[in-house]
Amino acid sequence: MDYKVLLYKDEKGVFVAECVDLPGCVSDGKTKKEALVNIKEAIHAYCESVIKEKNQRNSNAELIQLSV
Repeated sequence: MDYKVLLYKDEKGVFVAECVDLPGCVSDGKTKKEALVNIKEAIHAYCESVIKEKNQRNSNAELIQLSV
């Protein structure tokens, strides 16, 4: 699955990566490469959390990818 990530350097010189498709999914790193590795991990954790939460609400819930 593809996600849009906003990558920028903050005022302290740290690279920040924000997944614009997943509200609140943010990570950082000392380099661009490190920030991108970290945001990939954050995206995986975010998705796992959503699936777990959905399953706790309704054991029949499914996560489905839909292209429009």
